[in-house]
Amino acid sequence: MSVDYRSMGLTDGEWKKIVNELGREPNLTETGIISVMWSEHCSYKNSRKHLKRFPTKGSAILQGPGENAGVVDIGDDMAATFKVESHNHPSAVEPYEGAATGVGGILRDIFTMGARPIASFDSLRFGDLSKPENRHIAQGVVSGIAGYGNCIGVPTVGGEFFSDSAFDENPLVNVCALGIMKKDALRKAIAGGPGNHVYIVGSSTGRDGIHGATFASDELSDERVEDRASVQAGDPFAEKMLLEACLELYQHDYIVGIQDMGAAGITCSTFEMSEKGQCGMDVELDRIPQREPDMSPYEIMLSESQERMLMVVKQGFEDEVEAIFNKWDVHVERVGEVIPEKEVIIRKSEKIVARLPVDFVVNGFPVYDREYVRPKYLDNIDLDINNIPEKNIEDSFKTLLASPNICSKKSVFRQYDHQVQLNTLVKPGEGDAAVLRLKDSKKALSFSIDCN
Repeated sequence: MSVDYRSMGLTDGEWKKIVNELGREPNLTETGIISVMWSEHCSYKNSRKHLKRFPTKGSAILQGPGENAGVVDIGDDMAATFKVESHNHPSAVEPYEGAATGVGGILRDIFTMGARPIASFDSLRFGDLSKPENRHIAQGVVSGIAGYGNCIGVPTVGGEFFSDSAFDENPLVNVCALGIMKKDALRKAIAGGPGNHVYIVGSSTGRDGIHGATFASDELSDERVEDRASVQAGDPFAEKMLLEACLELYQHDYIVGIQDMGAAGITCSTFEMSEKGQCGMDVELDRIPQREPDMSPYEIMLSESQERMLMVVKQGFEDEVEAIFNKWDVHVERVGEVIPEKEVIIRKSEKIVARLPVDFVVNGFPVYDREYVRPKYLDNIDLDINNIPEKNIEDSFKTLLASPNICSKKSVFRQYDHQVQLNTLVKPGEGDAAVLRLKDSKKALSFSIDCN
């Protein structure tokens, strides 16, 4: 066995399928590419069967699953763009950065679609807060959400905060973002037009977050220090510049498509954009801005460094696109081109270091039908209201009010800037949902997030 595929999350059966399809054993870089694309985080190979049961179409749905975020028609040629995503494992091992980069990632999903983010929301689950380790995680997560959102200038206007021992040392950190755009401003993550140039824009690439998608799909390890290498580090000020540059770019018809580099980084964006456009890409890794020396092809392809996007520019508009990003002091680098063959070719020092078929990497994973059983404890729950033991009602009432799940959450949401952009009409703590005005219209949106 030349490559330790098991350490990358691939099973023996999956490895056999890969070798049979390629007619050879993939090298280290190729194995890394397939492993992250076939992780649950990217492929949904364990949950896809169940997710398909959700309704996803309707008269107001402009974009359903399959893109960076969903888009809904709200009338008057306006659309609301929103998405919710979790950053659980990263927040468990590095609470501040894990939560902060969760905010950054979800905001990029919104402005990748062509929308300006106007609000974010969070739904949080922590362990028993009487335990120091859980308080440390909770404090770090709240600070991370506040730190990124406040710096980039997107208000956090709603959410929830729940504590239970079931989440000891393993929190759930769900972040949601909402954006507004004109219907005709919709952008998609697609490649096309052989000969069109492929660009990377945004921050440089480092070694942070390597195999983050696999890490997010795996059982949380007790080796927390080692797991920190899978957690990205964010820069909200860099993302603010990237956001404004992208929104200016969208005012022109210069690009074919654009995608956020989230889970699996360059790997995910190159393969997914190619698959949607039924084409391929030829990418030169030496042209990718790198902030650490001597990075290997494996490290560059699997890095999940934040604040980066991949885009395909229409031929003849390269100078105009580069000028926009240079104006905003954002890295912009031509790294490859679209090719008609349905494969992604990765080169370094002019040598091919990876060559894989697009459809197989994106869609060739097995879909599992996992066995499940009804939890036995459900049969032992006594819900007979006549058997509730008598207790002092006053003491019970005080106990309830002291619970972190019922008491005021002001200590949490007061850390968030919920009035930046000046759209917030109903603020946290004032009602059951946030209300946001939509500038240049007579409309407002009411929005809430609840995960119980």
